[in-house]
Amino acid sequence: VVATIPVTDLERSRHFYEDTLGLAVLWDNPASVRFGCGGGSQLSIFRRGPSTADHTLSHFEVSDIEDVVSALEGKGVTFLDYTEGPLATAGHIAQLGPARAAWFKDPDGNTIGLRQA
Repeated sequence: VVATIPVTDLERSRHFYEDTLGLAVLWDNPASVRFGCGGGSQLSIFRRGPSTADHTLSHFEVSDIEDVVSALEGKGVTFLDYTEGPLATAGHIAQLGPARAAWFKDPDGNTIGLRQA
């Protein structure tokens, strides 16, 4: 499965996903960029007009969520914090049953998550 995320500015988003998140570019064309995300998974960004979604569009499985949150914060990524309900966060991280998760937005406001099993 390839997660596909709409973006309004392909170059700005390419910089975020490639340089800030550290994803490897597999290929690109004038309308989209495909990234490798590890373990054979991929993420595609494609240029389109503004759109909104009020849910997580994609999440990355990580082995040490604290380290990843810290590293991304060091690169300027702002994490979403929740104070109530099942997504209540401490240090930007929520405990969801046996898993832990954190969320941030890309330059277009798309919600992206991190998850540690």
